[in-house]
Amino acid sequence: MLLGLMAVPAHGRALDVERDLCHAVSSAGLGDDAMTGLRFSCRGTPTAYQQGSLWLRTPIDGSGPHRGLALMVHNSRFDRLAVGFSYADGATRWQQVRSGDFGSHWRAGGQILFEAPARGAALTAVTMRFDGISGHRFVQARIVSKDEAGMQSAGMAAAVGAALTLLLVSCIYSMSLAVAVRRQYLAWQAAWAATMLLWGTLWSQAHLALVPAMAGAVTAQAGTFLACLAIAVATASAVTAVERGTVPKGLRRTALFFGVGVGLAGVPLALIRGGSLAGLADLLGLLVIADLVAVVAYLGWAWRRGSIEARDFLGAWGLPMAVLAFIHIVDVEDGFWGGGSKLVVLVAATWQALWLAAAATRRLAHLRIERDHARDAEAQAQRLARRDPLTGLPNRRGFIDSVTPLLDRARTDNLPAALLLVDIDRFKSINDIYGHDAGDVVLCGIGRRIERWEGPMCTVARLGGEEFGLLTIGMEGIILGRFAESIRRGIAACDHSEAVGERLVTASVGVAEVRPACDFKQLYRLADEALYDAKRGGRNRVAVQRHQNSAGLPSGREIAVSK
Repeated sequence: MLLGLMAVPAHGRALDVERDLCHAVSSAGLGDDAMTGLRFSCRGTPTAYQQGSLWLRTPIDGSGPHRGLALMVHNSRFDRLAVGFSYADGATRWQQVRSGDFGSHWRAGGQILFEAPARGAALTAVTMRFDGISGHRFVQARIVSKDEAGMQSAGMAAAVGAALTLLLVSCIYSMSLAVAVRRQYLAWQAAWAATMLLWGTLWSQAHLALVPAMAGAVTAQAGTFLACLAIAVATASAVTAVERGTVPKGLRRTALFFGVGVGLAGVPLALIRGGSLAGLADLLGLLVIADLVAVVAYLGWAWRRGSIEARDFLGAWGLPMAVLAFIHIVDVEDGFWGGGSKLVVLVAATWQALWLAAAATRRLAHLRIERDHARDAEAQAQRLARRDPLTGLPNRRGFIDSVTPLLDRARTDNLPAALLLVDIDRFKSINDIYGHDAGDVVLCGIGRRIERWEGPMCTVARLGGEEFGLLTIGMEGIILGRFAESIRRGIAACDHSEAVGERLVTASVGVAEVRPACDFKQLYRLADEALYDAKRGGRNRVAVQRHQNSAGLPSGREIAVSK
């Protein structure tokens, strides 16, 4: 933005009070037409004018007809400003503004525009009369052409509008982040952006469109206070961004001391209207530089200790700190289309706000990614906690989790429910003869076979050791018996020759069928009894226990053993 302003040439002439202007002092009650009787001095500096009127006059070269000139004056602390355009025919045309009433003369960028009336006579001099001005050092004026004044005002309005919009967005975004993540420094950052937004609005005079009565000294004084407050709030934001204990307490307190000092200094500076204002402004400049040095040292120390926030703040503060130091050393008040140091500070503040918002977003994105990874890891751990690591089937915990909704559905829809417990016959002998690795191969093969029967109405699991379980709803009687028999035959048909040679591996199946469905513990006890019946009956067979009106178990009990 600044580069864009610098790229457009500005042909206006800046007026230096001590070099380009002649001065005179009078009482405030003297009329403007008494200018011809004043004795102007073009040497030295004006004094004793704070309670009266300061007259500043500059000649205009050229004897030709009027070429359309304008005077642009920065808003400052004065009660009244009258501008007289003197012509070769002896006529003087006066225009004026008062504190609280700038009329149509105010322009964006804290400037007041006075256009020389078009006349046939040549313009010979321009005179400014300040009533109740705080100090002549604060007078900043330029003579430009009317066309250039219009172009500069439009460009300044666009630049200021863009900067204020970005500050508003940054303020809202930082505050939302502060509320979301509950970080103190983000709240300070939002407060700083809000302060800079308010300061920029007052300095640029954008508020005069809504509150014209604030024109003049009130705006200038409020702007001084807000500028000091913004530095104090920015210091607090930088200091609180670093975790306590990262930086020595002495350095932390020093940075806060200078920041608070700048903020408090804004109170008397905003109220003073006398000649001591210039000296206090110089002292404030030194205090601001001291605050910058303390904050840089604080953030640099924290960065060396590994603080990511300190690194981000140094990147964000780099340009604004350089700008603040620069404008306290080099006079740029007449540059940048008259926006001077104020426009530079506003643009630098916009840079800082955008940088910190981007840095906070980047950190939150990293935190979000880490959170998602942690959630994925937790979900994976939960899945693994519900899975048998050998066969990949659900374990007892996972089985109970999947059984519960099936039993609830069976009770709601009055469907039969059945639990099938499958136990490998003489599995211990397989481990003893062929080894545990061979036993694991057998379990995996049987697990793959049992997994085939899993579906919406049936869930399966390895319950422990050589015992597997299947719970199904909606099947009963002969159909359930055939289903259990198909499981027994399917297991017997598994090929385990690579692990146990020609040995046949069989399983016994205990089935508990109930209607209506009971809870899992009761169902498991019944299925376990049926499995015991199958084992006692000679193994490699199916035993079924059927119960009607399961709430009254064991009434209605029916036992069937088949091979």
